[in-house]
Formats: sequence, C-alpha cells, structure tokens
Amino acid sequence: MVRLNDTGPIPSHLRGSIMALGNFDGFHSGHQAVVGRAIDWARAEGRPVVVATFDPHPMRLFRPDTPPFRLTTLDQRERLFGAAGADAMLLFHFTADLAAKSAEEFVALLVDHLGAAGVVTGEDFTFGKGRSGSVGVLKELGAPLGLRAEAVAAITDESGATVSSSRIRAALRSGDCAAATRLLTRPFAIEGVVQHGAKLGRTLDFPTANIALGSYLRPAYGVYAVRARLADGRVVDGVANLGIRPMFDPPVELLEAYFFDFSGDLYGQTVEVQLIAWLRPEAKLDGLDALKAQIAKDCDAARQILAETSLLP
Repeated sequence: MVRLNDTGPIPSHLRGSIMALGNFDGFHSGHQAVVGRAIDWARAEGRPVVVATFDPHPMRLFRPDTPPFRLTTLDQRERLFGAAGADAMLLFHFTADLAAKSAEEFVALLVDHLGAAGVVTGEDFTFGKGRSGSVGVLKELGAPLGLRAEAVAAITDESGATVSSSRIRAALRSGDCAAATRLLTRPFAIEGVVQHGAKLGRTLDFPTANIALGSYLRPAYGVYAVRARLADGRVVDGVANLGIRPMFDPPVELLEAYFFDFSGDLYGQTVEVQLIAWLRPEAKLDGLDALKAQIAKDCDAARQILAETSLLP
C-alpha cells in the first residue's frame, strides 16, 4: 500500500488508475461500496486502484472552531483502504488554494497531474469552488479529457435509513456502540501513543494505558468494555474510562484503558482501542476504596460482554 499526495509525482505504475474519491472518514459501509465499485472496475480493466481522501477535513477550513469529530486517523484509513484491496491512498491537502479551484481546474488536476482514467464517488459528492461541481458536472467535464465517472447510490441499513458518518457520530455521542459498530462494520477505535500519566491506576492495582483523544470525535464520557490491538499484534480485552476523570484534579481528557491479564511496558507504543460497549457514565465516588471496588465491578461486566462478543477487524 502506497501513500501519495496531490502535490507530489504519481509513479508511472499508478497512473491510469480508477480513483475512489471522497472524504471516507470512518470508512463505513457506504464508503466501502464506493471503493468496492472502484476496485471492481479497475480489476476488470487491469488498472491500479487509488483511494483519494482529504486532510484536513474541509470543515476544518470553513469552520475551524468545530469541535473534534474525526472517526479515523489517516493511518487507520490507509490500513482500511489496503485491506479493501486498494493499491494506494492519495491524500488531498485541503487548503484554501485547493478550495478555490474551479470545477474545471479540479477535473484537470485529476487527469493531468494525478493520471486518473476513471473516478467513482458517492451520489452526493461535490467539488470545486463554492461546491459548484456535482457528479453530473464531473462526467460532463471529464468526458472530453478521457476521464470517466460513476456514482454509487447511498447504502441503507435494515431500517431503510441512509448509512452516514453523522449517524455514527450521533450513536457514539449517545454511547450506542452497537449501532456505531453495525454502521461502520467494525467497532469504533481510538489509536494513539501510550503516554505517561500520574500512575494512579497502579496504586489501585489497575494500571492503565493512557491515550490522548486528539482530533477524534468525543464519544459519550464513561466506562467502556474495550478490545485493543497492541503494537506487536496481540489482541487484549479490557475496560477503559473515557472522559475527564472526575475523581482527580486537574481534569484531563483521556482514554485510560486497563487490559486484563496483561503485564508489560506499553509507554511510547501505538495501541488501537476498540469501544465495544458503554457500561456506565463517569462518576465521582466516595474515595479511592470505592473507586477500586467500582473498577472491579466494571471489569466483571466487561469480561462478560467481551466473552460474548466475536473478534472483529
């Protein structure tokens, strides 16, 4: 899997690609349908597959004060695109210059600089200054340049509602991990480098791996049953507090995960923690003994849930 960017050269073996084009944050089942169509098209014609995404998200340029909302990092997306069968991920740096390009200029960029032979998007994809370009415009402008374009209809769930990143965010904000997992086709996961903390968990016999939330969406604060993939590939179960730790001062927003039956040093390592189920809200308890007893109960609840939960990607 190769990572490209829109300003650099495109290797000759990746020119003439079929490109899946969109934000693809979360890479939910609707995004997977777009990329899947691009892969099928490319394989039928013996072409490479490039999945193009935008970073930062366009909303960061137009509404910079928007609270964190990302569902995946670039590293997570790259792995997901590769697992789906793409040959490369192309990163569009969403700058004021890119946002100011006309629809005609953007299509020319796709053909001349990036070497795309075909583009697959969702039906609601827009591009160009003032979002002037639509799927129809893409087909119209691309045809004289030899660029073909297709659009994939929105995917709906069993209720008939459209699968969308906004629905996933709403589910996570309400603590509905099951709904988020169903729409994503995998659990929502926070990935980050384990950092040193106050080491209070050790004094309670529950040492935690602390991970900053960064640009991720903030799910409902509380305690979760979690499943984590460690840097060495091992998968471990555990329980985690996500929030501001109301028992301690000063408040620090963190994901603090305790992994069952694990011993070792994770500091400085990258760990991906899946949120499997929300157990309870954060609470300020009556002292450390009460906190230790509550964590033990949380561990029991998490173990039971995780024992009944199949491993997912």
